[in-house]
Amino acid sequence: MQHLPKRVTVTEVGPRDGLQIEDQWIPTEIKVELVNRLSRVGFKTIQVTSFVHPKAVPQLRDAEEVMAKIDRVPGVTYEALVPNLRGMERALAAKVDKVNLMLSVTDSHSLSNANATTAEALKNLEPVARMALDHGIGVVGGMATALGCPFEGFPPPERLFMVVDAYLAMGVREIGVADTAGMANPALVYDRLSRLRDRYPDVHFSLHLHDTRRMATANIIAALEAGVTDFDGAAGGMGGCPYAPGATGNIATEDMVHMFHEMGIETGVDLDALLDVVRWMSTWVPHPLESTLLRAGKSRDVLGRRTSGQVKKIS
Repeated sequence: MQHLPKRVTVTEVGPRDGLQIEDQWIPTEIKVELVNRLSRVGFKTIQVTSFVHPKAVPQLRDAEEVMAKIDRVPGVTYEALVPNLRGMERALAAKVDKVNLMLSVTDSHSLSNANATTAEALKNLEPVARMALDHGIGVVGGMATALGCPFEGFPPPERLFMVVDAYLAMGVREIGVADTAGMANPALVYDRLSRLRDRYPDVHFSLHLHDTRRMATANIIAALEAGVTDFDGAAGGMGGCPYAPGATGNIATEDMVHMFHEMGIETGVDLDALLDVVRWMSTWVPHPLESTLLRAGKSRDVLGRRTSGQVKKIS
């Protein structure tokens, strides 16, 4: 492998994308504690919540209360997902540092998720982006289903170009490319991200992966080869999209960070501290976490046990 970066950026989206799919109510105090613990692990950006209508995502109906109660650690950007102008107004009142605009690249998913076609949704986002930028709030243009849609399959590059062009017209220069349904493969990821970076060299692209079919880590390698160095993850591998049938959790942040560190790529994240957070999460999440590292431990820990004679030979 050639041209790998020395450092990448990892954004933690678990408090929002990880929790939004949970049916059992997670108390506000637990959400606040989760954000506070993650704030001290080394992440530069944490996606805290979503200002969608409470009926759409009941689990995040306490968005304002969570934002009001978290400890804001200097140097950490606290981000929220916003779907529309009303959500942006709520986010501003809650003093978020950055917003991620909710948009689906395919019409079918957009109609399911936002009751509007992609073109209509983009038009509706214009005043949202303007309000955020006018108030000095950072903006990420979301591109859900960019790498696979459960209703329409794989969007062609031209569809992605159309969305990016619309975001650029709004003044948005950060774009989040998402594999919402976990359908992407490494060849597709490399192709789409390479095309995007070649066509838009001044745009900052990040990658948001779901590990539905256990290809997320391979897709990360493809993204690195394409020059992308900004990735989302959810602690414990939690999450899923309520409007993407079959979609499961995000790539587990700890698994991704572990892989980067084993490859000699810096993240700025304290992996041991992050694992402590995930272990704590396992005490209140009402189902097993999708974390291979939680089950198997770090590679170097296994080596340590072997040298100390704790690993028995299998005959």
